[in-house]
Amino acid sequence: MIESISAVTLATHNMARAVAFYRMLGFEIVHGGDDAAFTSFRAGTSFLNLVAQPAARNWSWWGRVIFYHSDVDSLYASLIAAGYRPDTAPRDAEWGERFFHLTDPDGHELSFAWPLG
Repeated sequence: MIESISAVTLATHNMARAVAFYRMLGFEIVHGGDDAAFTSFRAGTSFLNLVAQPAARNWSWWGRVIFYHSDVDSLYASLIAAGYRPDTAPRDAEWGERFFHLTDPDGHELSFAWPLG
């Protein structure tokens, strides 16, 4: 039986830009950095990885990564203050979470959510 996700790895064409974006969201670097070919961030007990890819490498929509964040509204406000435009505003979902969607600079869809109540 699968018990958890160890890591999700996303491709980037610009590691420094991607690292700055994810650090702004509050992710902690555990390996790599601006000039690395591979960077790993802590995501709770799991990891979010970035792997550098050449500009000629293209990807298409693949899905969405959903992260739990204990204060969805303050994260959203921080993004707006930093000049980013999330795809949606925070809202309460019928499945019992407050969430919003955001696309990273490389086109990867992210969602930040927290259980209601």
